[in-house]
Amino acid sequence: MPLGLYISAEGAHAQNRRMEVIANNLANVDTTGFKRQLAVFQARYTESVARGYELPGGGGPDDLPGGVIVPMTKTELIPGPLKETGSPTDFAIRGDGFFLVQKGDETYLTRSGSFGLTEQGELVTEFGGERYYVLSDTGQKILLNPRDLGPWEVSPQGVVRQAGLVQNLAVVRPRSAGDLVPAGENLFRVHEEAEPVPLPERRIAQGYLEMSAVQPTNEMVALLETSRLLEANINMLQTQDQMLAGLFNRVLRTA
Repeated sequence: MPLGLYISAEGAHAQNRRMEVIANNLANVDTTGFKRQLAVFQARYTESVARGYELPGGGGPDDLPGGVIVPMTKTELIPGPLKETGSPTDFAIRGDGFFLVQKGDETYLTRSGSFGLTEQGELVTEFGGERYYVLSDTGQKILLNPRDLGPWEVSPQGVVRQAGLVQNLAVVRPRSAGDLVPAGENLFRVHEEAEPVPLPERRIAQGYLEMSAVQPTNEMVALLETSRLLEANINMLQTQDQMLAGLFNRVLRTA
C-alpha cells in the first residue's frame, strides 16, 4: 500500500476509535460516579519497521512515520459533583478512593455509591441487572439488621456502626491511574492490587451520590473536532485513490 494511503487509513481508524470513546462518555453523562475515558494516541512505525524488517532510525527507505494509533484508553480521575439524595444507603467519596464490591470470586472498584439492602441485610449495588456485594476492609460483606438492631449510621471515615457493631467500608485506590481497567457498567479492575485508603484520609458523605464527571459541552466540542479530522482523513484517502487511478490509466494508455 502506498505510504500516503496507509497513513490516512491509520488516521481515520484512530479518529474513529476516539469518536467511540467520546460517544461512550456522552452516553454516561448521567451515570452515577462515571469517570471520563480518554483515547491515547501514539505514533506508529511503518509496517516494515513494526515487523522488524528495518530498524527504526536506520535511515532506510521505510524508516518513515507510519501514522498514529490508539493503543489504549485512560481513565481521568477528576471527581464529579455531589448530589444530595437523603437516602441512608447512598454514599459518595469526597476525594481519593473507590468502593470495593464483589460478584462471585471477582472484586471490582467503583465510585458509584448507589447501594441498597437485601432482605438478609446485605449492602449491595446493581450493575446491568447483576448484584454486587459491598465489602468491608476485611474483605467481608457489609451486613446490617435494621429490624432487630435498630438504626445505623456511617461516619465520615466510612465506619458503619449499628448497636455497638463496627464495620469499615473498604475504600481503596489504585497505585496509578494506568492500573485501572474498565470492566463495563462503571466498574474497574486493577492490574495490581489496590491499596487501602487510611481511615484518617477517608471522606465519605452519607445521603449523597457522586454524579458523572463528564462535561457535555467539552465532549461535544471534542466530538465535532474528531468528526472533522475523520472526514479529512477519508477525503485524503479518496484523493490519493483518484490520483493512483489516474496514474494507472495514463500508464495503460501509453503501454
